[in-house]
Amino acid sequence: MNPSKPPRRKVIQANGDDSGDKQDQLLLSSAICNNEDLGPFIRKAFASGKPETLQHHLKHFARSKESEIEEVCKAHYQDFILAVDDLRSLLSEVESLKSSLSDSNSKLQSVARPLLTSLDSFVETRNVSRNVNLAIESVGACVQLTEVCSRANSHLAGDNFYMALKCVDAIERDYLDKTSSSTLKKMLEKKIPEIRSYIERKVNKEFGDWLVEIRVVSRNLGQLAIGQASSARQREEDLRIKQRQAEEQSRLSVRDCIYALEEEDEDGIAAGIGDEGHSNGNGNVGGVLGFDLTPLYRAYHIHQTLGLEDGFKQYYFENRKLQLTSDFQVSSMTPFLESHQTFFAQIAGFFVVEDRVYRTGGGLISKMEVENLWEIAVSKMCSVLEDQFSRMQTANHLLLIKDYVSLLGVTLRRFGYPIDALLDVLSKHRDKYHELLLSDCRQQIAEAVAGDKFGQMVMKKEYEYSMNVLSFQIQTSHIMPAFPYVAPFSSTVPDCCRIVRSFIEDSVSFMSYGGQLEFYDVVKKYLDKLLGEVLDESLLKLINTTVSGVLQAMQMAANMAVMERACDFFFRHAAQLSGVPLRMVERSRRQFPLRKARDAAEETLARLLKSKVDGYMTLIENVNWMTDDPPQGGNEYVNEVIIYLETSFSNASQILPTQVLKRVIPDVLSHISETIVGTLVSDSVKRFSVSAVTGIDTDIKLLESFADNQAALFFDGDSDQLKSALAESRQMVNLLVSNHPENFLNPVIRERSYGALDHKKVVIVSEKLKDPSDRLFGTFGSRGSRQNPKKKSLDTLIKRLRDVS
Repeated sequence: MNPSKPPRRKVIQANGDDSGDKQDQLLLSSAICNNEDLGPFIRKAFASGKPETLQHHLKHFARSKESEIEEVCKAHYQDFILAVDDLRSLLSEVESLKSSLSDSNSKLQSVARPLLTSLDSFVETRNVSRNVNLAIESVGACVQLTEVCSRANSHLAGDNFYMALKCVDAIERDYLDKTSSSTLKKMLEKKIPEIRSYIERKVNKEFGDWLVEIRVVSRNLGQLAIGQASSARQREEDLRIKQRQAEEQSRLSVRDCIYALEEEDEDGIAAGIGDEGHSNGNGNVGGVLGFDLTPLYRAYHIHQTLGLEDGFKQYYFENRKLQLTSDFQVSSMTPFLESHQTFFAQIAGFFVVEDRVYRTGGGLISKMEVENLWEIAVSKMCSVLEDQFSRMQTANHLLLIKDYVSLLGVTLRRFGYPIDALLDVLSKHRDKYHELLLSDCRQQIAEAVAGDKFGQMVMKKEYEYSMNVLSFQIQTSHIMPAFPYVAPFSSTVPDCCRIVRSFIEDSVSFMSYGGQLEFYDVVKKYLDKLLGEVLDESLLKLINTTVSGVLQAMQMAANMAVMERACDFFFRHAAQLSGVPLRMVERSRRQFPLRKARDAAEETLARLLKSKVDGYMTLIENVNWMTDDPPQGGNEYVNEVIIYLETSFSNASQILPTQVLKRVIPDVLSHISETIVGTLVSDSVKRFSVSAVTGIDTDIKLLESFADNQAALFFDGDSDQLKSALAESRQMVNLLVSNHPENFLNPVIRERSYGALDHKKVVIVSEKLKDPSDRLFGTFGSRGSRQNPKKKSLDTLIKRLRDVS
């Protein structure tokens, strides 16, 4: 114990004026008494150069304290003497007490010795009991530990890794610290990490095997999923076909129609794809698809148990990303047309699996990670499509790939993946596809047209009629004809129709399922281009380069008439395939797209007929223009012309429709009329008599009779249209035989009766009627000296017309 601090003493100062030494001595004494630091006094003494004074003061202070020490010692000595006396008085009592205590101890020892022996035996026995109990507890713990270890080994042997890990965790948690055996404890501490490491390696190997297997499974899975989408699309197409048939029957007023709803059984599809698929407790997906996620979920669960969940998630994502990247490799050794299905099926299967893992994996992969993988896949697929489409030069190849890509889009859209970027790529190459398709059709049409023999097509069986006529709706009657049936068209018509129909179907097929709901206008635009630029130009080229005979021209004109009906079918067919109501197509009907070829065919037919007619019209040179007696039954040339025309148009009526005959026959008759007038105007006829004019009048009447007959056969009795083609020759003859030819000068009469005549031709022809004998107009009276009024009128007409000229 530290000594208590002595009380602070007060130093009473002396009264009066003391010297400096006295004051310093008092301060020093006070500081020593109060246990204060003497350093300042020492420094002051040495600083002032008077250490002797300080030493003197210290000695003085020591002498002043000696008396006090002596007094204290005397007081304590008296107390010590008194204490010694007290101890001596107690010594005898202590000796007696010691003897008494010794006797009591001897008695206690003799009495307690047996008890101590018994107590020692009890303590020893109790210690043995405690050791035995501890040994029993240790043995029990070891037995339990051994049983847990045995179960862990059994689970490991059965590849039941989760239960093995549970056993290991139980050993580590419940038994390891309680195990008394240091050897066993060291062994367990060594084996437990080894077991966990073994389990991790084992499940990683199974997961690696699953990664290899799932690539093959994904390809098959993608093919199956896309195949089911194709089947669903085919069912939709079949339903549309039935709807179109029903619409067609309704359009044709067929009332005996039965309509029924067909229920589609989609359980097979639902069981295999999308959210409708089912899995058992182990994650094994059932149904049609049959891909097993058990190894994946098992590895994920084991890593969760091992506390390595985040690491396994990252490991899974990186490996799947590498697999997806390797799936993007396009072999340069195999044409993309042959490998595109495998390429896209692999990607489709990959994302079907990822969708399943995302939905049932318990957070193994996040939605953001799936979207990240999909963005990578879409970018790569778009790049591959752009590259492959740019190289393709065959429309059918591009269509096949487009169809498969659209099926891929339909399949993955059911799983929630956005496919707009893929559809944009397909839409971007729409023009190229149609240009390739037009090029293919141009070649096919050229081959079909080049093989035309210009002969009517003969069909011996009903299926031939159905295939070549009914399928294109070019029949003129809904009654089935007798067989063999001779069609009014040649083989070029159904061949070209098949090509155009195939073009429409391919165009609609490309535009369908491409993200654009209303695409009829696009299909119609390319159909107009095919008909107006390809087919029309090919037929026009055929007409201008190959057609050289009347029968060939007649057949081409008949073909064009049939093609006009076929073009109506083409636009209706395009509308039906595009899902557009027929009434909208009929409401917006446009001009005939093959009008150039049609006009050329009819012009060629008319030209060839005119050429043939010109051959017979050369016989007009044999006419006796100065005869006094008109020929009976017309001149020779007109009879030959009429015989040829009757023969030609009789054949034409078998294949040419009325509207074509209405355009060709007037053109030929007009040409004959112009030839007759041209002959009268030409220099080959110097003069002609009234009898010759009467003969020409008879010729024209025969032609008008022919026109009446043709009108009765083809034009429902309306002969005015045909007769109007003979207007020029008829009006010229009427003027020559008129008694008042000067009426031609009357505008009203001329407009009504002579509107087709040219005044210059009237002058030339009228002058040729002059006869010096005044007998060119016959005998007008018995008095020859008087001028004939008709001749006078004619001279007046000629004079007035010359003045006008």
